[in-house]
Amino acid sequence: MPGFQAVVLAAGLGTRMRSRLPKVVHEICGKPMIMLVLDVLEAAGAERIYTVVGHMAELVEEVVGERAVCILQSEQKGTGHAVMQVEDALSAYEGTVLVAAGDAAYLSEEDVRSLVNHHLETRASATVLSSIVKDPSGYGRVVRGASGRVERIVEEKDCSPEEALIKEVNSSVYCFEKRRLFDALSRITPDNVQGEYYLTDVIEIMIKDGLRVEAVISKDPLAAQGINTRVQLAEAEKIFRDRIRERLMLSGVTMVDPATTFIDFDVIIGQDTKILPFSIIRGKTVIGKNCIIGPFTHIIDSTVSDGASISNAVVVGAEVGKEASVGPYAYLREGTRLFEKSKAGTFVEVKKSTVGKGSKVPHQTYLGDATVGKDVNIGAGTITCNYDGYKKHPTIIADGVFIGSNTNLVAPVKIGKGAYVAAGSTITQDVPEGALGIARGKQRNIEDWVKRQKREGKKSGSEEESGGTCDK
Repeated sequence: MPGFQAVVLAAGLGTRMRSRLPKVVHEICGKPMIMLVLDVLEAAGAERIYTVVGHMAELVEEVVGERAVCILQSEQKGTGHAVMQVEDALSAYEGTVLVAAGDAAYLSEEDVRSLVNHHLETRASATVLSSIVKDPSGYGRVVRGASGRVERIVEEKDCSPEEALIKEVNSSVYCFEKRRLFDALSRITPDNVQGEYYLTDVIEIMIKDGLRVEAVISKDPLAAQGINTRVQLAEAEKIFRDRIRERLMLSGVTMVDPATTFIDFDVIIGQDTKILPFSIIRGKTVIGKNCIIGPFTHIIDSTVSDGASISNAVVVGAEVGKEASVGPYAYLREGTRLFEKSKAGTFVEVKKSTVGKGSKVPHQTYLGDATVGKDVNIGAGTITCNYDGYKKHPTIIADGVFIGSNTNLVAPVKIGKGAYVAAGSTITQDVPEGALGIARGKQRNIEDWVKRQKREGKKSGSEEESGGTCDK
């Protein structure tokens, strides 16, 4: 495909979004909407992308990163004015310039390729991406002449009764021949109610100059729709979620109830994995084959290997090994690694720790800054006391260790290979390899304590009753 350079307009606030944030950083399925536009432009072969920033420019630049050259529009004076800001950056370039809005979330790679190819094949000065919609209300109409070329783009408020019936509308995505674009931009004026320079005026100038202006109709009726309100944001979220789910199911993923399964754009899921209801999988999560995820599971930026199962759990920035088991009601935090066939069970929280192959943490346990070897069993109620109020300390549990229930491991501490720790212990010193660590007070039994308590209680009650009678 012939090369082109692109300009993405992302300087505005987006007042109808009712947000202090720029509209283009609001997320759809885990991605800022401007990143959806950049993804499409890159996939379609854009040689270079310029992003025009303005409102909260530093935030937009941070989101965009190195994927585009950001150019500041210090005053937001309209779409035409925004494109003017890129003229110097494009001074050494001769070729096709594609212009798109930063909220053009529905723009597809197919649309871009079709637009650029048609623009070059027809040698047009400008080519508009248009869309056929059932209800054109609110859109600029694309008016074609007998030859099929664009004669004008008419905003709805300026439409004649006949023009108002036109279903072909402007998507605000364009291709331009670079020299013609900036020549026309130099001639537009802000003679309108908003006092702004409109990019659509460029089309009108080119047509008056007798230049060729074309339009390509997108196959997607949504191509012309931007994201201007929270309602439209929610609609986009639903549409893209459906597309993501369909793509994954067609690739071999089972979803018991797709409507209650929420998956982000960048998530990868292997064949024959089953996703149970009310599961949320976000960020750059990678899930292998033959896994069972859910129900009621939330996974973010994590890796889950083949054959693992996660139920009723929250997993954030963690690695779950092959055939490992998590949950129900477990919480794996950043930096957690569960190795093959290990387990983090009911009401277990693990933070910045590794659990070795075949090791079990079945229930009611907290592991923080811990290294657990292979084939370890950790009893219920075990806590690694890793924080002294100033800094975190490590706990090391070697291979084959057995930790009894209700044990406190006060870090820094090491439990040697094959050692045992007695239930109810508070371990403050290392336990050597093969040793039994016991750290609890000596039991003392008080004979006849229950009888004495009952007798003293009865005596006390009689005195109170007698006192009550005397008061009468």
